Amino acid sequence: MSHPPSADPVRFAYWVPNVSGGLVTSTIEQRTDWGYDYNRELAVLAENNGFDYALSQVRYMASYGAEYQHESTSFSLALLLATQRLKVIAAVHPGLWHPGVLAKLGATADHLSNGRFAVNVVSGWFKDEFTALGEPWLEHDERYRRSEEFIRALRAVWTEDRAELAGDFYRIRDFSLKPKPIASPDRPHPEIFQGGNSTAARKMAGRVSDWYFSNGKDFDGVTEQIQDVRTAAESAGRIPPRFGLNGFLIARDTEAEARDTLREIVAKADTEAVHGFGSAVKQAGSSTADGKGMWQDSSFEDLVQYNDGFRTGLVGTPEQIAERIVAYKRLGVDLLLLGFLHYHEEVEYFGKKVLPLVRELEEHRPEDHRAPLSPDLSPKGSS
Repeated sequence: MSHPPSADPVRFAYWVPNVSGGLVTSTIEQRTDWGYDYNRELAVLAENNGFDYALSQVRYMASYGAEYQHESTSFSLALLLATQRLKVIAAVHPGLWHPGVLAKLGATADHLSNGRFAVNVVSGWFKDEFTALGEPWLEHDERYRRSEEFIRALRAVWTEDRAELAGDFYRIRDFSLKPKPIASPDRPHPEIFQGGNSTAARKMAGRVSDWYFSNGKDFDGVTEQIQDVRTAAESAGRIPPRFGLNGFLIARDTEAEARDTLREIVAKADTEAVHGFGSAVKQAGSSTADGKGMWQDSSFEDLVQYNDGFRTGLVGTPEQIAERIVAYKRLGVDLLLLGFLHYHEEVEYFGKKVLPLVRELEEHRPEDHRAPLSPDLSPKGSS
């Protein structure tokens, strides 16, 4: 079944740099900082430059260039209290959190922020984080089965007077949470995001999630994923989740400047860290039967931005990037999750130079949009 593009404007989120090392594993200068003062200023700047969401990263121990890291839920609450409109998504791992405990934290954060708390359920790729804490490392599809049960438990605790769940991973008996999170007709509980590229992730998203996050993808990759998730939702009798796409944005006044920046990022990649990360994430998804796990076809250049952000091709002039964003929207992308090299400067540049062009293009009907799609500006497509 085909779906017309959403009439709503495309939304924007940014990766919160609450983890040291920036968003690319490269020795290139990255004017960013993992500390709170920098991130508080960034959150205010982002909400004043068109961003709807911020996603706090989750790392529990040093790895692959991320030597230091702030815990995601507490950092998210701090950013919520520093802003007025920005919704902040806290990334969490089933297996390291109990859904009832997270539900309690989320309800409190939701009240303190007047309904702006959200959660991203991460099934996990970093085996050492689990084994170092004495927790079992499950096989790939079992991790997603646990995540699905986690989301069902979370939603039950948030919406039912006395939640019950008899699952394989979680058991909830006559549990009553008060106060509940802030509810409205279009938001009965805090929004639940999830990631993953595998078949198990796509089916899970269709069955239980509000939002599905994809690693960076080109147009064909996005089209395939969206169709798979929508098919899974229709089989489950649900409205399909909304679709978020990761992208690393390099907007410059000229295309040559943008391409040169991308080339420099890759040329100065921290080779040891990129190879180490690549080995870890490909092992994490290698047990998928059909080879559709996250990062399974990622090249070295892709992994320099550790969520394949270069693949989305948001590299060029503001005009080129705006055209590409709107082309993704017409394929069914509802939200772009963006990373930057120099956060403060580039978030403001995005708000002033790129976003107005996106909103202007969105007003045109697809058949009126005659400009060609932006070329492939990923590392493999640049010369």
